[in-house]
Amino acid sequence: MNSKEKNLLSPKKLLLTKWTAVKPSHKRKHFLVSKVILPELPEQAIEFVELEAVFDQHVRVIPWRELKDSEIWLQGWV
Repeated sequence: MNSKEKNLLSPKKLLLTKWTAVKPSHKRKHFLVSKVILPELPEQAIEFVELEAVFDQHVRVIPWRELKDSEIWLQGWV
């Protein structure tokens, strides 16, 4: 089993989870999921989350499925 297969995530359980950027930018390495962005229609799937950098509170919105890519993100603060 490779790391992509074992990194099973549910968008509803991502709030306040910790992530480490594999390739930090502007000293932003550690992030916290500060918001799960709900779709306008309740029957639609969740697509995006808001990440907040611990270093400077910079906020960015990404597709939550990007967190499954171990070449970009590692779960926890490493």
